[in-house]
Amino acid sequence: MYTISTLPRVAVLYSRVRVEEKWIFQALERRGVSYRKVHDGQTPLFLADPTPWQDVDVVLARNLSYARGLTMARVFESWGIPVVNPSHVAATCGDKLATSAALARAGVPQPQTAVAFTPEAALEAMERLGYPVVLKPIIGSWGRLVAKINDREAAEALLEHKAVLGSFHHQVFYIQEYIPKPGRDIRVFVIGDRVVTAIYRESEHWITNTARGGRGAVCPITSDLEDIALRAAHAVGGGVLAIDVLEHPEGGYLVNEVNHTMEFHTTVPLTGVDIPGLIVDYVIQQARHGAAVPATASV
Repeated sequence: MYTISTLPRVAVLYSRVRVEEKWIFQALERRGVSYRKVHDGQTPLFLADPTPWQDVDVVLARNLSYARGLTMARVFESWGIPVVNPSHVAATCGDKLATSAALARAGVPQPQTAVAFTPEAALEAMERLGYPVVLKPIIGSWGRLVAKINDREAAEALLEHKAVLGSFHHQVFYIQEYIPKPGRDIRVFVIGDRVVTAIYRESEHWITNTARGGRGAVCPITSDLEDIALRAAHAVGGGVLAIDVLEHPEGGYLVNEVNHTMEFHTTVPLTGVDIPGLIVDYVIQQARHGAAVPATASV
């Protein structure tokens, strides 16, 4: 085990102290790790002055905001301080199109996906995929702004609304085939090169996120499930990740999304797996490896 003299000093970036952050703080304390809580809404970072952070060996990013977490990670990495997860992983996982592209490059099975930039092109993509289809924002979480579109009439109405709204979230149409999953999906937790546990997220609604009322149940980790989860994790750059997997009735496992700041308040009591402790152990390991972006990296 670790000795006090060999333990790194950790900064934990956060937006709100949820159950997950409380458990992480407790895991750090149980290991005798010195740590700083860094609230992303109250902490300016001066690029030319890393002096206030000289006592930090590694950063754990737990930001709720994708933009804040990604930006802060890039700043710390520019100072030569390793971040879990690194900014390139956050940039990939926080953008659904970037995730899909990374999975495609690695040959990881996923739902058929198309992107379009006008309602007319989006309609063409939907017609070619075949209804129903799923329309998502490329940036977003917790199943927000995700819509299942059953026919052309519904598609035309929704696309018109998004075109009128016109904000960044509505300028790119990210469209996937609808997978008729069996009332559930699977969330697989990967830390480093290990699949540590998995749960089913069950719901009568087609959106099964626990944030939207989905219920958790223990999922056995088969060799096929472990394989696709590790391949997906490797495709986006690895780290502390949650892989969302769909069960296609004929095509088997498909990776839906990869999450780089996952929640686990349902999973820990359900499975008994000490995810916060495993995260802290991984953070300590990354500090020892010095897995930082060179100090000359651009921000």
